[in-house]
Amino acid sequence: MFLVVFRNRKRADIDAEAYGAEAARMEARARVQPGFLAFKSYVAEDGEVVAISEWASEDDARRWGAEAEHRATQARGRQEYYAEYTLFAADSPRIHQFPHQTRAKP
Repeated sequence: MFLVVFRNRKRADIDAEAYGAEAARMEARARVQPGFLAFKSYVAEDGEVVAISEWASEDDARRWGAEAEHRATQARGRQEYYAEYTLFAADSPRIHQFPHQTRAKP
């Protein structure tokens, strides 16, 4: 698995409706890309957003990052929407899981 974490803060003057439409379109396009596994996005109380996408491989994630419409949307994001962002990418992240299981009653 290849994990991409995108932390960002939007500019105060963005067109929120236009941003929302572009974000929804990009998410829909990402979901049909080869190697796509999952996507979730969270907004903190202070407005910071953390978006997490999971890919089957680094190559799959990089192909999505280089896809033409996605590249154009990334450029528009830098010009019109984001005050700042940080992208973290990790190949084979260390994963710890706790699968809670309900015990059967005797």
